[in-house]
Amino acid sequence: MSLAYLDTHSGIAGDMLLAALVDAGADSVYLLEQVRSLPGLERVDLDFSPTQRHCFRALRLDVRHPTEHAHRHLNAIEAMITSSKLTTRQRELSLRIFKKLGAAEAKVHGTSIEEVHFHEVGAIDSIVDIVGIAVALSQLQISRIVASPTPIGYGSIAIAHGLVSVPAPATAELLRGVPIRSTNIAAELTTPTGAAVLATLVDAFGPVPDMQIARIGYGAGHKDLPEQANILRVLIGNARHEETDQVAVLETNVDDATGEQLGFAIEQLWQMRPLDVFTSSISMKKNRPATLLSVICHPEQRTELEEAIFKHTGSLGIRRSLMARRKLDRQTIRVETPVGSARVKLAWLPSTRASDPSSGIVRFAPEYEDCRQLAELSGHSLQSVFRLAIDAAEAELAQRTNRDRDYGSDHSHDHSHDHSHDHSHDHSHDHSHDHSHDHSHDHSHDHNHHH
Repeated sequence: MSLAYLDTHSGIAGDMLLAALVDAGADSVYLLEQVRSLPGLERVDLDFSPTQRHCFRALRLDVRHPTEHAHRHLNAIEAMITSSKLTTRQRELSLRIFKKLGAAEAKVHGTSIEEVHFHEVGAIDSIVDIVGIAVALSQLQISRIVASPTPIGYGSIAIAHGLVSVPAPATAELLRGVPIRSTNIAAELTTPTGAAVLATLVDAFGPVPDMQIARIGYGAGHKDLPEQANILRVLIGNARHEETDQVAVLETNVDDATGEQLGFAIEQLWQMRPLDVFTSSISMKKNRPATLLSVICHPEQRTELEEAIFKHTGSLGIRRSLMARRKLDRQTIRVETPVGSARVKLAWLPSTRASDPSSGIVRFAPEYEDCRQLAELSGHSLQSVFRLAIDAAEAELAQRTNRDRDYGSDHSHDHSHDHSHDHSHDHSHDHSHDHSHDHSHDHSHDHNHHH
């Protein structure tokens, strides 16, 4: 498996996505084992139960655990994740999502990411959602995620800081650059956790890509919407044709900037995270030497990059074009080497990924900046650090392949437990909780909780 498509027709929340991934084949037993390895989550239980929304079947998740009233800082959550037995990729995915959430919270509250404290998304049920999603994506070996534009809903919701409009401030911050669509449903359809997953893990937005579907999972939101089925659908399979997208190419001739000015301009452009920035030596009329500055970016980045080029190069005109780009199936992982951790990019030929993911790799590309820092700190040569990173990536991939065989496509999931004690409270906006006599409670969370 390599490609997942998130059909967010009714929005996205952490519990909906995790339930959909389990419904699509992720092993709930292994998932619970990994989640319980986090300090403080040893008594968590995950209750996956079949349900219906507008006569459509889906899987519902209820997270059960002892009552708590903790509001955690990011460093506390990071410590829980790093001290667990999660795999390297599971830790990386979890930490990326929480750091994205932390940055959004810090922005809306005017504080630093180190000082911000989480309310709803710092609670156990939301930590379980995020870590569980990371475990499920890793176990299913999802390397690329595409999603439909998500609806956000409308109206007002109550959060820890009072009554706010939909989308909540942190959700809106997370959705910067993420395609959204309007809807007439008065509810919070995309939660902060759902928005963080879209902003952090999704590679592209749009219709269902060309793919061969192998599994489909349906995750139910706790609220039963009167207008439509409150379900998140996940399609999992392999790309049927080569992976392509569209990029913008910006070019300008620079003949009146000093080397220092041009170098500074390139540095500023790189800070805006384009796909590539490069220069070529050219000769203009009357054999005047000049530099061709080229920038490749996503189409939605074009305007701000053009403004930066005008500002820092003194150019009076920029040529622009849209081009189709074919890409290898690729994934970046973080691995542990004897001298420290480093990121490594893996790339597959489309024809080999589905049949043999371990031997079909055509390139291991360690991240230069990570390897440079490790070489400086350890005294090793850059070449030897590159080799250590590639060896570690090969070992990680082999471990994933073995784990996928252990929890393969023929692994059965029995969701038919006795739910006679199921506490059903749909995703209402009063944030009420049903506390049982043993101080455990069913968190109908995330699709109405707001952080």
